[in-house]
Amino acid sequence: MPSRVFVIIGSVRPNRICPAVAEWVTSVGRELLSAEFEIVDLRDWPLPMDAEPGIPATGDYRTDLTKAWSEKITSGDAFVFVSPQYNWGYPAVLKNALDHLYREWAGKPAMIVTYGGHGGAKCAAQLHEVLTGLKMKPTETMPGFTLSRSRIEANAGEVEPATEFAEGRPMLEQAFGELGRL
Repeated sequence: MPSRVFVIIGSVRPNRICPAVAEWVTSVGRELLSAEFEIVDLRDWPLPMDAEPGIPATGDYRTDLTKAWSEKITSGDAFVFVSPQYNWGYPAVLKNALDHLYREWAGKPAMIVTYGGHGGAKCAAQLHEVLTGLKMKPTETMPGFTLSRSRIEANAGEVEPATEFAEGRPMLEQAFGELGRL
């Protein structure tokens, strides 16, 4: 069972609801697993695109921010990626954060939680493929939560996940059970 779980906020847009969803996911995880949980907001990690001259698989990082990101990710035992679905995929900022490293992800359990107008299944499938390519161990269950059209169009950055996604909580609990066994 992982002892330190990082919940990665996979969106940096203004008016995002990802922090609220990540907080809720974290609170459910704390109820189910005896692990230390920490939310990692990619807004706090402004990793530039393609800033490293070498390939991540070598681990020969040159920038201080990539070195710090490497240390951060190395210190996690498991990861929960919380991401909105954007145009049938996941946000570029999340892909960039993943692609900055390689060995630091390998062998670690991962869980994918998505949300969007269609629940995020396409986002989850793409993210699952990338995590597998990074040699991570993703859970089979990938909870996806559907946002109402009015919630999306309001774009107010507000959501009550425990209420709005209540019917999907059993799937979230199942995924945490799988994460705890990886």
